Order: sequence, then C-alpha cells, then structure tokens
Amino acid sequence: VCRSAWLWWEDLNVLGGEFGSFGGGAVWCVGLSCWNMLSLIGLVALLELAEARKKKRKPYYELEHELASLWEKMRHRNIKKEDRSKLVTEALQKMRGQISEIAGSHISSRVLQTCVKYCSQAEKDVVFEELQPHFLTLAGNTYAVHVVKKMLDNASKTQLAGFISSLHGHVASLLRQKVGSIVIEHAYGLANATQKQELVMELYSAELQLFKDLVSLKESRLVDVISKLNLQKASVLRHMNKVVQPILEKGIVDHSIIHRLSSPLLIRMIESKDGSRIAMLCVKHGSAKERKKIIKGMKGLIGKIAHDHGGSLVLVCIVSTVDDTKLITKVVIREIRKILKELVFDKNGRLPLLQLLHPNCSRYFSPDDLTSLNLSIPSLSAKGESEAKSSKNEESNKTDTKDDTDTEVTEVEGNENTSGDELHLVEGGKKDPFLRRQELLVNSGLAEGLIDICIESAGELLRSNFGKEVIYEVATGGSDGILHPTLDDKLNTLHAEIASLAAKSSEESEEEHVLKNFHSSRAIRKLVLDCPTFACTLWKKALKGKCELWAKDHSCKVICAFLESSDSKVRGLAKKELQLLIDGGIIKIPETKHSANEG
Repeated sequence: VCRSAWLWWEDLNVLGGEFGSFGGGAVWCVGLSCWNMLSLIGLVALLELAEARKKKRKPYYELEHELASLWEKMRHRNIKKEDRSKLVTEALQKMRGQISEIAGSHISSRVLQTCVKYCSQAEKDVVFEELQPHFLTLAGNTYAVHVVKKMLDNASKTQLAGFISSLHGHVASLLRQKVGSIVIEHAYGLANATQKQELVMELYSAELQLFKDLVSLKESRLVDVISKLNLQKASVLRHMNKVVQPILEKGIVDHSIIHRLSSPLLIRMIESKDGSRIAMLCVKHGSAKERKKIIKGMKGLIGKIAHDHGGSLVLVCIVSTVDDTKLITKVVIREIRKILKELVFDKNGRLPLLQLLHPNCSRYFSPDDLTSLNLSIPSLSAKGESEAKSSKNEESNKTDTKDDTDTEVTEVEGNENTSGDELHLVEGGKKDPFLRRQELLVNSGLAEGLIDICIESAGELLRSNFGKEVIYEVATGGSDGILHPTLDDKLNTLHAEIASLAAKSSEESEEEHVLKNFHSSRAIRKLVLDCPTFACTLWKKALKGKCELWAKDHSCKVICAFLESSDSKVRGLAKKELQLLIDGGIIKIPETKHSANEG
C-alpha cells in the first residue's frame, strides 16, 4: 500500500510540472488532501497487521473477544436471571475444551469467574472436571488463582478431597509462592481435620512427602509422628527449617497453615540467630490467637529459653509486644519468678528483666540485638498501622475534647522523656507500653521478688559483671519511675542495705569491699549520679566524715560522684568535706565538671 501511494505521489509531481505554476498549485492542493487520506489508509493497514499478529500469537483471540462481549451483558445487576443463565450457558459452551487456557488469561478469567458464580451445579461439575488435571499449574497463576478459589468454594466433599489429594508432594513448593500459598491456605481453611493433617504432614519430613498414609489422625503431634516412624529429631527439624525459613523470609506469614507448621519448631528454632528472628516476626505479626499458641508452647521451657541468647530476645519481644499480660504472667512470669535469683546473674537471663525495668536500652542490648528486635515485615506493619490508626480515630470520635487533650499531653511527655541511649522499636501491641510493663512487673509481683533478691544478695550482685546492672535499675526505680510509689518502702530498704555494705571497714568485709571492687564501685557511683535518694542514704550511713579514707583507688570515683551530681542537694551534702580534699590535692575533679558545679 505504501509503495503504491509513493508512486502515485511521484506521478502528481510530474503532472504539476507540465501544467505550469497555476496548474501546479491546484495539483499541490489535491496532493495534500490525498496525502492525508493515504496516511489514514496506512494507519488502518498497521492496525490490521497488529490484529493479525495477535491472532497468530493468541490462538484464542477470537474467543476472548466473543466472551468479553457476553460478559458485558451478563455482569449487569439489573439483568433477569433467565437471560443471565442463557448467556452463562452460551459462554461455557464456547469455552468447553479450552477452560484451562482461558482461566489463565487476564481477560477471560473474569468471564469464567462470573460463569462459575452464576451457573448451575451441573455446569460447575463439568468445569471442575475439566480443570482438575490442571489445578497445580493454575494454582501458581496470578489470574487463575481466583477461579481455583471459586471452584473450591463450590466443590462437593468428594471434589475437595480429590483436590487436596492432588496437592500431595507439592504443598511446600506452593507455599513458597505468593500466589500458590493463597490456594493452599484456602484449601486448608475448607478442609476437615484429616485433610488438614494430610496437608501438613508432608512438611515434617521427606519420607512423608514421598509416601502417603504413613501416619494416621492419631499421630497429630510432631512428637508422635517422630516416634511412630522412628525418625531422627535432628533430621526432622532440619527439614522443617528448610521448608519454613524460605516461606517466612518472603513474608508469607499470615496463613494459618504456616502458623501450625511453625509452632512446634519455634521453641527449637530460637536457639539460632535466624530462628530467633523468625520467632520474633511470628510474635510481632501473629494474631492474638497465634501468639497465645506460641506462648503456651513455651510452658515448662522458660528457664531453658531465657538462658539462651536468641531465646531471651524472643522473651523480650513477647513482654514488649503481647497485650495479653494475664497469659504472660501465667506462663512466662510465673516460671521466671521460680528461677529469679539464677537469672539476675546470667548474661542472657537478665535481659527480659532489664527490658521491663528499662526498655530498649542500648547499654544492655547490642546494636545487633536491637536490629533483631526491630525487624518487621513492611507490608504487614503498614496493614497493622492503618488498622490501629482507624481504630484510634474511631475511639477519638467517641471521647470528648478533654480526653483528647490529655492523650496528646501524655504522648508529648513520653517523647520528651525518651533518652538518647534508647531506641524506639517496632511495637506490635495496642496497649500502652507503660501500662503493659506495670502489669507484668509490678502487678504480677515480679518486681517485689526482684527487690527481695537484690536486698538478700546486694553485695554479690554489685560485684557481678552482669548482676550490677540489674541492681542498679532496681535501685533507681526503673525507667519512668515504674517501681514508684508502689514499692518505695522496699527500695529504701535496698538503699540502706547497699549503704550498710559500704559502711563496713575493709577489715570487716570478708570479700573485696564494695567501694574498692571494680564492678561494684562503678555501680554505686552511677547510683549516686542518677538516684539522689540513694546518694543521701549512702552519705549519711557510710561516707560522712570518712571521705579521706576512701579518696583513693576505685572508691575515689564514688566520692567524686557527689560533686558531679546534677542534684544540688547531693552536691551540698559533700561539698564542704570534699572541698578540703580538693584543696589539699588529695582528689581532683575534671575541670569541665568542676566549673559546671561551681556555676
């Protein structure tokens, strides 16, 4: 077409030259109009060429157009049932023999969904029978997955059983796919107890993936399965970890089959760094019911979990995230109280206690620990935040202006009180963090027991590398004054006990004196700086009139702390006595601190 047009255009040019200037001008005008017409002809030719290529590339191109035309009519709400049934039947007849290919098309799959929705049961059975050999392929298709779900919703018991049976050996691979996992979860939700077990069992070991009917419904627990088949626990756990970890790394954690599969693994997985991170993600993003299962699965194992580094971080995540404080108190806190003295001296065991006393403190948690605690799945976090925001808006609409003002003030105060050594972590719960801490620490009786142990073992804790941090946090009353005013009397007793240890002479003390010991001297110094109540007690009971005796070695740091304190009352207590030592050159205060205190 284009070549013919070009030859015709050349003829016009020759004709224009023969007729002269006037005749040539007229011919040029005619030529321009003809050129526009030729451009249109060329465009039509290109469209026809594109259409021909599509027909060649898509064998069902004509059928798709016909189905789309029928769909436009059948999908309207105001159409009569009889008319819609005729259109649905006509569409299904056109699809027959090609339904599996149509199900995977982004255009015609919608037509098939509408047909399945409105067709008769007999027609549904015909569609199911034709799709059945292709279900595994369709389960991984972005468009076909909706058709598969609709077919399962309308499937009979026999058809559903056949579908679940066809999944055998492919459950793990489908769970690793974003689309395929939706089909598995949908089937799992529709299945009965036996069928659910059939889906889960093959994920426990390679043997169960290859062979059916090796176990019965009686062996519902993983322990029973291992016992019956004489499997090695280590190999089962390796296999399950191999199955679960890629799924969780892809963020596919909101399916109930994943939660059932993960629950027996979590307790064993948390011993590794990756396993503990997976457990924390499950705690953060799981529903209340799923969190309950995880916590109940820890019953009787809290001591073992707390002594492991990864396990202690999971416990930290639980006490920071889960709102059901009654459940945590019943399962976690109750077991912690039994071994409290053991935990306060343990490097890992003390972490849940320190989290309750001083949340997210970088002095106690390494940057890597804080990173692990702050891990989240963005898509699920965004979903949770939007739900929380909508919930908060609904609540705020119901409350009066006064309540709104109070809430805003509380939030501002909370932000102002956040110190530089703290890091805000991702919170999964809706309960106020301070209230959650108070319920777990104070109301549960944990704090009272903790103070009793600190009083009983004050010297040992102060001299301990790890214990000194626990007794420091307890003696200061915890972050945000969590232990005040409920336990003020006991805290005063603790202050007096520490002061009495400091009041002993070096000869009376069987162990290294608390003011001379490296760890205890630094803990007491920090208490003097951060807890004015303790500083006053220590001065009156142990240091007043004896500063010259302790103005050397590690104990000198404790003496100097009185002048470095930000509290004027504490500085005033020691200023007169310590000034004599400064003038005599016995002790020295750094120039910056000395200048600040004088000012």
